[in-house]
Formats: sequence, structure tokens, C-alpha cells
Amino acid sequence: MGFCSAKISISSGASRHFLPGWSGHVSSCNGVVVPLRKRKSRRARLPISAAAATSSSPAKMVPLQRRNEQAEKMTSAMEQLDIERGVCIPFRKYTPDTVRNKVLESRGSTLSLLARGVEIVWNLGLYWSALTYDCLVGRDEEVVPYRARQLRNLLCDLGPSFIKAGQVLANRPDIIREDYMNELCILQDDVPPFPNQVAFAIIEEELGQPLEQVFSKISSQTIAAASLGQVYRATLRETGEDVAIKVLRPQIEPIIYRDLFLFRTLASFLNGISLQKLGCNAELIVDEFGEKLLEELDYTLEARNIEDFIENFKDDPTVKIPRVYKQFSGSRVLVMEWIDGIRCTNPQAIKEAGIDVNGFLTIGVSAALRQLLEFGLFHGDPHPGNIFAMRDGRIAYVDFGNVAVLSQLNKQILIDAVVHAVNEDYAEMANDFTRLGFLAKDTDVSPIIPALEAIWQNSVGKGLSDFNFRIVTGKFNQLVYNYPIRIPVRFSLVIRSLLTQEGICFTLKPDFKFLEVAYPYIAKRLLTDPNPALRERLIQVLFKDGVFQWKRLENLIVLAKENVAKMSSNPALQHSNSRSSRSLQVAKKLDLTETIKDGARMFLIDSGIRRQMIMALTEDSKLHIQELVDVYRLVEDQIDIPSVALEVLQDLPNVTRDFMLAWTDTILSDR
Repeated sequence: MGFCSAKISISSGASRHFLPGWSGHVSSCNGVVVPLRKRKSRRARLPISAAAATSSSPAKMVPLQRRNEQAEKMTSAMEQLDIERGVCIPFRKYTPDTVRNKVLESRGSTLSLLARGVEIVWNLGLYWSALTYDCLVGRDEEVVPYRARQLRNLLCDLGPSFIKAGQVLANRPDIIREDYMNELCILQDDVPPFPNQVAFAIIEEELGQPLEQVFSKISSQTIAAASLGQVYRATLRETGEDVAIKVLRPQIEPIIYRDLFLFRTLASFLNGISLQKLGCNAELIVDEFGEKLLEELDYTLEARNIEDFIENFKDDPTVKIPRVYKQFSGSRVLVMEWIDGIRCTNPQAIKEAGIDVNGFLTIGVSAALRQLLEFGLFHGDPHPGNIFAMRDGRIAYVDFGNVAVLSQLNKQILIDAVVHAVNEDYAEMANDFTRLGFLAKDTDVSPIIPALEAIWQNSVGKGLSDFNFRIVTGKFNQLVYNYPIRIPVRFSLVIRSLLTQEGICFTLKPDFKFLEVAYPYIAKRLLTDPNPALRERLIQVLFKDGVFQWKRLENLIVLAKENVAKMSSNPALQHSNSRSSRSLQVAKKLDLTETIKDGARMFLIDSGIRRQMIMALTEDSKLHIQELVDVYRLVEDQIDIPSVALEVLQDLPNVTRDFMLAWTDTILSDR
């Protein structure tokens, strides 16, 4: 749900390399050591069942044990999600027990569940009967367009939970056919708004005071209406600032909880089919869906998401994130800075505003990749209504209810997958799918390897400049539909995010080459990021079958320099304030100082690397001086040789110590 319009100031600074809000420590969750997402501390409460267990008599322990066993069974899917994601969330809004208790404790719950269950089963049953009839008479393929439209309309009629479910299915090729996915992509959040009087009453209830005391004016019509809420434009009385007010639909939470309970109940009957087709039970898929849906119902979580994004991009003057007015916000109302921007689907308006399209697209792709590979926190719904071109060339994001988190391990595996693609190591690419949760453990990946090779070879056969992410995704969807592959929700959001943003790029510039921007960014990360894991990936790229790839090193340097040049010359930077300009001076050159220092250290300490480098320099019984000269010519204008040499010398005592320790370990291990 997007909104636009009100000029804003520019935030400034230098880019970060770590996700704020993540602690540097680890904690145990379900027996697995994982990084914790740091949130504001809340007071832990002792579960009722646990409190009862401490004081119950032996006679009462038997039913309690049964309840605990049932609870353990119901939460096993959640435990699997935690293990798979590598992220433990200590305070959940969604658990199967929470949903069940919320639904069953309400008055008249049995009749409500029964009536809603009959409605769902009746409508879906009629639809399923029609599909079965089509198959029996042999016309199932010819009526696909009609049945797909019928499904979309059916989901709309069944309410907000099903609209959201349809939007999820539109990105799940592991569950639904591609032609049905394309139809469900039409599902929009544009639904009839609920009355202003109801919305304004909710706002006043959250504020604890009349509207006119906080706002000098508020729009009489909604700016946007969605299945879960709607947006108004208003002006703060005290400061005169324009703001966006997001209001949750009234009484929607009981409806969502009731439908989630029914979803999970129905899913329990489909576990056998789901395990056979996807390698996981259907309840886990419902749990993934329910977890994201309930997060969107709590605007305090969205406010925290916005704060995280602001922190991540606080030193990037090319990205604008609206700030939150927390003093006016609550769980049902979110007041944010109003964004004055141009919809990305209107290229003519962007050009008329004098915005450099190439510069804007470069900023957009770089911002998306930073969210995915650097921060591990990314916007899960970047459709054109949620992304705007600012008049000064920056990119602005709105609507942070749907965001996804990638653990450090997931980010590393994604980079591994890129490295394996570059090295054409399809067996390891298939193993990456298992490590990311696409395949169940112990799955035989050998049938998938040829399919992956065919997809990649066909996609880059004409060169990386002709790479089209949507075409690759279409081929991958066929693979997913034919093999027991399940796409975890966070990665379905990754795929949707990349597809949507590539689509925006093509709308603004039909001949845009996504990888021509993405690859230079990745090359720069590999060459300059001091993260030990990325250093290891760089070595994997530069060595193939034990042979040093001089041409790859040259290509990486050329691509990285291209990224630096595009970003440093971007028109959006001309509007940054003096503090931003000073901090961005470093970004005008490719800073390889740390890389050179780490390389020198590894050459002296790591005997394996030293041997491979000596072999690279003396391959085919000749000194490869020309290759060294070519590499030097590429970087000579990017680095200050005297200062780098000085830093290497200053680090020499530490290197010498590490060398002696490594040498001592070698001597002792030999003995």
C-alpha cells in the first residue's frame, strides 16, 4: 500500500556493513545456536501451563502432560522454521497455540467456526469439483484461463485472509501452476475503504485525544485502501508537517485468527500429499503464512521495521526512508512522514522532472542488493506503489509491514550460490538449495543437477548482458513444480522482490540490463568487504581447479571500478549536504587497501595459498609478469601505493607473529 507527495530533507553519512538491531552474540533456540534479532526488551511472562505444572498435584499431571505433548507437536513446524532460518524470535505474535487459544476462548466460537468452515469448504469444494469435472471430460487445459480467473474472484469473495493467501500463492511455484500464478498476480490490495467515521474513531482512540488537537487537516478520502488497512494524508497542527496515517481495519484481527485456525486444521489433512510433493508438511506452510500475516496486523512491528531501515541507510544519501512519529502511533495506527515522489510506473513524469533514469535505476538495484546481501533485512513488497523516484534523484520506500530477514548464514549461502554459478559448479548449486531449505535434508540432488545446468546455460548462453531474471524464474518455476522443492517464504519474497524491481527497471528503461548493475556491486563486495567469509568466497572465485584465474581478477576489478564510478557520479549525490559529501569522497575510488593487506598476510601465513600463488606466477614454466602488470595498471589510479605499503609495513609485526605461530603449529603437528 503506497502513498506519495511533501518535500523532505536528506539524511546523510557513509554506508554500513552490518544489520543494526542484530546482536553480535548468539543464543540457543530449540537446541540450535542462532543469531538473535535484537528488539526492545519486554518483560517475559511465565506460560500458564508452565505455572500450573509447578504447583499441580500428581493426579493433575496426566492431562497436563497430554496438553504439553499436543503443544509440542503443534509447534514442531515453528521449530523447523527457526532452525532453517537460523533466526530465533524470542517473542512471537504467531504460534499455533496462540491462534487456537484466541479463537476457542471467544464467546460463540464454535458456531462461528462451524459457519465459516462450512462457507470455506462449500466454496472451495465447488471449485475443486469443477476442476475434477474438467479433468474427467478432458478439457482441463483449455479452460485454465477461466478457472484461474474464477479462483482469483473466489479468494476475493472469501475475504482478507484469502486475498493475502492468493498474493502468497502468486509467488509460490512450488504449490501452484505458473498460469494460475500469473492470474493471482492481478490480485491487488485495492478494496472498498471502510467509512471515515470508523477510521477517525480508531485514530482518536489510539491518540487518546480528538483529531483536531493533533492534526490541522486530514483528507476526506483515503489515499490508498488495502485488505488490512487504509491511508490518509494529514498535517500536524504543531509543526505543519504533512504526514501519512495508516489505519488498521476494524475487527479484522478476530477474522484473521479464525481463518488461520481453520487453515491449519485443513492443512493437517493434507500433510501426506504435502510431504510427498514438497518435502514438508502443509502445517509448516500455513505457519509461515500466519507468521507474516499477523506481523502485518501490528503496526508497532512495522514502526520497528522502519527504524531498522532508517538505521541501515542512515549514511546513504541516495535512499529515503520515511520517519515514524512514534508519539502518535500504536498497534492500530501508524503516523509517518509524507513522501513526495513520482510513481515508478510513470517514466514520462520521471523524465519531465529532470531525473536521470540510469542513475535512479543504479541506485535502486544497489539499494535492493544491499538489503539482501549486506543488511539481511529487505523490503518484501517493493511493487511500484511502494517505490518512488524523489525529485532530487533519490529512491524512496514506503510500506514496511512485509519485510523479511536473512540470517548471516543465509546471506553467505546466497553468495556461495553466486560463486558456484560463476564457477559453473552445478552440484554445489544443488547442495546450496538444500542448505537454504528448498530441499529436505538427505534429498538426492543428482536428478536436479542437469536441470540446473540447462537453466543456467540457456540463460547466459548469449552473455550476461542478455540475462533476464524473469525468464530464469519462469524456467525455475517449472523445475520447482516437477521436483519436491519447497520455496521458504523468505525466499519467495526475495524472488518477488527481484522480479518486481527488474520489472520497474524495464518499465523505466526497456533495454535495461539488470546484471550490468548487479554484477559490479557483487564484484565490489567481493574485492573490498573485509568479512572473512567473503574473503573465502573471493578465493573460490579466483582459483578454479587449483589454477589462478587472472582474467577473472581483471574482470572483477573492472566491474568494481564501474560500480564505484556509477555511484560516485550519481546526480542524487549532488543534493547531499556537506557532511555526506565528505564521507563519500572515499567512495570515489576503489579502496583495496584492506584486501591487499589481507592478501599479503595470507601469502605469508597460509602455505596452501602461497603455493598456489607461486604456481600461478610460474605456470607453464614461465614467469607471468605481464599478468601482474595488467592488474597493476587497472588499480594504479585507485590506490595510493606509498600509503598502502606503509600500512602493510605497520602490520608486519602482527603478520610475523601469526607466521611464527602457524610455523610452530606445523612443526608440532608433524611431530
